[in-house]
Order: sequence, then C-alpha cells, then structure tokens
Amino acid sequence: MKAVTDADFATEVLKNEKPVLVDFWAEWCGPCRMVAPILEEILKEHGDKIEIVKLNIDENPKVPQKYGVLQIPTMNIYKDGEVVKQIMGAKPKAALLRDLAEFL
Repeated sequence: MKAVTDADFATEVLKNEKPVLVDFWAEWCGPCRMVAPILEEILKEHGDKIEIVKLNIDENPKVPQKYGVLQIPTMNIYKDGEVVKQIMGAKPKAALLRDLAEFL
C-alpha cells in the first residue's frame, strides 16, 4: 500500500481519477495495525476501481488537521477532490466491504 504525505496529498489523492481511501494511522495504534492487512486484501481484489493509501498522522499533521481527523484509524474516501465518506475505527473485512460497496 502506498504511503502519502502532506506534500503529495493533493497530487496522489485529490487529483486521482479513481476514488481514494486514505487510511489515517500511526505506528503506536493497535487497531490501525489490525485494519492494515484487510485494506491490503481489498486493494488486491479491487485496485482497479479504488486506490487505497495510508497517511501517518505523526509524520504528516497538516492533512489530518485540515480534514478534522481526531481519532484513528479513520478512513476517508475522496472522490473528485472531496471527502465523500468517512469510516471510523477498525472493522472486519465484511463490514469494510459493505462500507465501500458503492465504490467497488
């Protein structure tokens, strides 16, 4: 899964032609580590329809602050430069797939 930063967020996410799920995470976050392999699987299965990237909030504080990310894991889905959905907390794969159904 590709990592994005404050510096390349606009190019990689906001200007992407596909919907992009941004996983806001941190090294110290246990639930973030639980959800990461599930997102990898979803990317392998549906990467033709949706892009999935991760953004470390400790190393890149500007983007989470701009979008009001106060807890992690938070997954924002961006389409045409706008947040179209927000998923909060770690969830099993089936629940994440339900949340992402409209984009897959």
